[in-house]
Amino acid sequence: MAIAVNDSNFEEVVLKAEVPVLVDFWAEWCGPCKMMLPIVEEISKEFEGKLVVAKVNVDEGSAAAKYGIRNIPTILFFKNGEVADKQVGAVPKTTLVSKINALL
Repeated sequence: MAIAVNDSNFEEVVLKAEVPVLVDFWAEWCGPCKMMLPIVEEISKEFEGKLVVAKVNVDEGSAAAKYGIRNIPTILFFKNGEVADKQVGAVPKTTLVSKINALL
């Protein structure tokens, strides 16, 4: 299951993770974000133990601004505390899975 991340736990959950991290930047009012929700949840189950899946509500906190998120949904892929890849917009699950596999 995806972990809700905010300013208080972003560093611990995302930047200090020992495995790659998928961070889904979303908002309650965003239609394409809602389309991505089941895909992100499936990925969190399928890659359990190999990948951390985190969700950041762009309306709460400063993480979105810090990483220059201008459009949502945006998914950032972190490895060793650094942004390793990025996906903007709603995409098929296969697109995300191929990016994840490149990080593992």
